[in-house]
Amino acid sequence: MDPDSEHCLSTSCLLYTPAYKTNARLSLEIILQGTNHVSGSVQPRSALIPNTQARDAKPRLLLMGLRRSGKSSIASVVFHKMPPNETLFLESTTRIQKDSIHSFMDFQVWDFPGQLEYLEPSFDLEDIFGSLGALVWVIDAQDDYLDSVARLNRTILTVQQYYPGINIEVFIHKVDGLSDEFRTDIYQDIVQRISDELSDAGYENAPVHYYLTSIYDYSVFEAFSKVIQKLIPNLSTLENLINTLGNNCGFEKTYLFDVLSKIYIASDTRPVDMACYEMCSDYIDVIVDVSELYSWDHPERRPKGDQIQEAESHVVLHDDTMIHLMEMNKYLCLVSVIRNRESKEKRGLIDLNCRTFQDGLNEVFSRRWEQLEETNHLDGGALT
Repeated sequence: MDPDSEHCLSTSCLLYTPAYKTNARLSLEIILQGTNHVSGSVQPRSALIPNTQARDAKPRLLLMGLRRSGKSSIASVVFHKMPPNETLFLESTTRIQKDSIHSFMDFQVWDFPGQLEYLEPSFDLEDIFGSLGALVWVIDAQDDYLDSVARLNRTILTVQQYYPGINIEVFIHKVDGLSDEFRTDIYQDIVQRISDELSDAGYENAPVHYYLTSIYDYSVFEAFSKVIQKLIPNLSTLENLINTLGNNCGFEKTYLFDVLSKIYIASDTRPVDMACYEMCSDYIDVIVDVSELYSWDHPERRPKGDQIQEAESHVVLHDDTMIHLMEMNKYLCLVSVIRNRESKEKRGLIDLNCRTFQDGLNEVFSRRWEQLEETNHLDGGALT
C-alpha cells in the first residue's frame, strides 16, 4: 500500500457492490482529472448503507460556489502560498481540480467549477460526497448572492438527506472591500435566508457554520483553521496538552501551526486575538526563509556532539513581547506569545517543557498501523 495514502482519521463513506461502470460514473470520471475511482453499480440512494471509510482514502474538502466567487484564489493562497495580488490572473475553473495535501494528515482539496450541475441524476453523488470531510461553499459578498444562496440550500438539503455527517462551511467571501455595517448586514441576511430554508425543510440543527473571509488578510486562514480542526478526532487532547503547557510556562497564547499552509490545527482555549495570530503567522515566514538560506549541508561541516534536528527560535519585539517558536516535526511547529517577564527569563525550562509536549504530540499523531506493518516487515526479513 502506498504510504502517502495513509491517514490517521476515520471518516464515513458508502459501500457499493462491485460491478460495471455506469454512464453516470463514466461521465464524472471524464470531468475528474487523474482521479482513480472504484467501479460500482448505482443503487437507489435510500438503499445506501453507511460504512467506515478505509484508511487509505483521504478525507476531502470540497470548494464549491458560483463562478468567480473566489474558490480557486482561496485554494491558491492558503495551500500554494500564492500572493493575493497574483490571483487576479487566475482563469475561471472549467474542470474539477484535485489537490493532494501532504501534511500532518493527508487530505484532498477539490475545486469545483461553478457551472457544474452535480445534483443532476447523471452524476453519482457517492463519488462526490462519499468520503467527504467538509463542504466549503464560497459566496461572493460583493455580488448578487441570491442565486448562490439558493443553490447552496439545494446542496445542503441533498447532503443532509443522504450524508448528514458532513460539515457545511460557508465562506462569505471578498468582504475586504465592504464597510463594517454593510458586512454585518450581508452576513445576517445570508444566515437568515439559509436558516429559514432549512427550518422549513425540517432541519433545525444542520451543521452549517459561517465565516467572513478575504484573501487580503488572515481571515481566510482563520476560517480554514476552524474547518480543519473539525476533521481532527484528537482535537480535545491537543487543546488539553497546549493548555497544560501554556499554564506551566506562562504563555499568553499558543498555536500549533501547519507550516505548509500557516493554518493552526489547535491552540489553547483562550480567545483568539487576530493581531496575535497574524504576528505568529508572520514569524513562521521569517523562520522558513532564514532556514532555506542557511540550512544547506556543507560538505566539510561536522557536528560537535548531539544535535537537535528541529528548528528553534525566539525574538523579542519592541513592546518587550517575546515570540517563541519550536518545530515539532517537519509539518508542525509550536508558536507561543510570552509577555510575562519571569517566564522570558526561564527559556531553558520553556524548552524542556516544549520537548515534553513534543513527545505527547508525537504520541497523539502516531500511526500505530504503520508501526505494526514496519515491525512485521522487519520480522519477516529476519526470518528469511
